[in-house]
Amino acid sequence: MSRELSAKLAPIAAPAASPWLRTTGIVLGGSALAAVCAHISVPLYFTPVPLSLAPFAVLLLGLLLSPRMAAAAFGAYLAEGALGLPVFAPTPLAPGGIAHLFGPTGGYLLAYPLAAALISFLFRRTRRGFSSALFSAAAGDLAILACGGLWLAVLTHASAQSVLTLAVLPFLAGDTLKIAAAAGLALGIQRLRRRNA
Repeated sequence: MSRELSAKLAPIAAPAASPWLRTTGIVLGGSALAAVCAHISVPLYFTPVPLSLAPFAVLLLGLLLSPRMAAAAFGAYLAEGALGLPVFAPTPLAPGGIAHLFGPTGGYLLAYPLAAALISFLFRRTRRGFSSALFSAAAGDLAILACGGLWLAVLTHASAQSVLTLAVLPFLAGDTLKIAAAAGLALGIQRLRRRNA
């Protein structure tokens, strides 16, 4: 009797496992992409915040994934870093692990799940063209810069002008390129998906 019941339930249980595994793979793959991009970084002598490709990963995954999946990917990324895995951009003022989240780049890092979800939310409510991808990615990037600047202001008690000079203005030119690259790449990937569907 138990064999018959197992045989009847097997087709029902099998499809449920597959989407769960797929979702887990996408979330972990997204966090791995963020880790790789974070290690492509250049320290800047005048600010404790390095120039990093991690925001590019946020923009790209926000455009490609659903809001929940995008937030989950960066939630996993932060959890991995908090546990001590070497996923964050190396900086001399942040020793790694959970302490890294309380260092000068903590505001940027903690903004990643929110920014990725915001990008995805905005992009999915438009016609999903290049201009809407640019707008959505730019909104998410501004959220990252704003959270990073506010965090640094609280941490250092610096003036608004100093915070702009240290945490926002040095990254605007590079972030403009990241926004355009993420929008173009995301639309290219979506075209390939539709072609292969």
